[in-house]
Amino acid sequence: MKMTCLNRFTISTALLVCAATIAQAQNGSGASLPPVETKDPNSKYKPAFAGQTRIAGIKTTTVYKTDKLADQLKSPWAVVPMPDGRLLITLKGGSMEIRNADGSLAKAIGGFPAVESRGQGGLLDVALDPEFNKNKTIYWSFSEKQGEGNLTSVAKATLNEASGAVENTVVIFRATPALKSSLHFGSRLAFGKDGFLYVSTGERSNLDGRVQTQRLDAGLGKIFRITKDGKPAPGNPFIGKQGAMPEIYAYGFRNPQGLAFDPYTGELWEAEFGPRGGDEINLVKAGKNYGWPDITYGIEYSGEKVGEGIQQKEGMEQPVYYWDPVLSPSGIVFYEGDAIPEWKGNLFVSGLSSTHLARLVIKNNKVVGEERLLEDKKERIRDVACFNQMLYVVTDSGNLYRISKQ
Repeated sequence: MKMTCLNRFTISTALLVCAATIAQAQNGSGASLPPVETKDPNSKYKPAFAGQTRIAGIKTTTVYKTDKLADQLKSPWAVVPMPDGRLLITLKGGSMEIRNADGSLAKAIGGFPAVESRGQGGLLDVALDPEFNKNKTIYWSFSEKQGEGNLTSVAKATLNEASGAVENTVVIFRATPALKSSLHFGSRLAFGKDGFLYVSTGERSNLDGRVQTQRLDAGLGKIFRITKDGKPAPGNPFIGKQGAMPEIYAYGFRNPQGLAFDPYTGELWEAEFGPRGGDEINLVKAGKNYGWPDITYGIEYSGEKVGEGIQQKEGMEQPVYYWDPVLSPSGIVFYEGDAIPEWKGNLFVSGLSSTHLARLVIKNNKVVGEERLLEDKKERIRDVACFNQMLYVVTDSGNLYRISKQ
């Protein structure tokens, strides 16, 4: 049967109403809320499925509070809770700080190798060894100068809190090749339950790097899965493939600054910047191609289309969710716990240019509701972490916030 325009409209409307109803149930407010995004998109591109963008809005009903714990942090990039409840915070200039649970400074940490701290570069993410309590080992990503260019590198060392320095530093991985760019280092780290370290890298925001995201012999626009010594993790999808980097786990990313495992399912999720429009949330699977720059829901900053201007292509994965206009997503985290019941299992996304923290309700790997938090702060949200059923947020303005039940 031939589908008329009216039929397509009716079906599309029904799907949107269904998505709104799901979000309403999550919201618990008894009233359907419109999508939180009200601005016009940058393009007329259509989503691949209902609910892929501009899902119905939701609102937290549990009363919560936001406390500023510290300010004047010098360009913080990542906040990671330590097992004892203190916070390890990276500073782009090339150092870290340990902050007490109340935000006061416990220890400044130095001794790191030099970083290329221009533009988006610097000392970026940090991850604790799964056996940190025993070995005091930390891993961090940073922009490293190489020849006339630079690249995303990962190092590890022993954290000596008494001396305020890292010791026995060794660079375990470099995302070659080096390019002349101060942008798109990607650079988020996450340990999986398998004990391996997952590393995201950007495509460096130039045409030389862009074309390498689809190449398996290049380290740009990738997610890697490596051992604690930087070797390819056993079982990686491209081990044994001629010309492919065996450390690659997935590819085709633009600038992935968000990487997090769902604590309830163990699945790996990623957030990345699009150009003008097309910021994405992806469910990352081994060996899959996530499309950049061949497919995207964004356009060039000039207003021109990216490549052929297509959004779907066989063999390339669709984002679970995308934004247009952009959110500018940086760090992401899943809320774990029941203190704020409706947040359990929700994904929180740091928004930079959008200056808010996005809350996404995900059911069956689909986004069914979206909320904006911290909009009143009007700050670029750089990273978010969850510990002891509370959220911790750092901003480009140098503030550290804690969000907890009232």
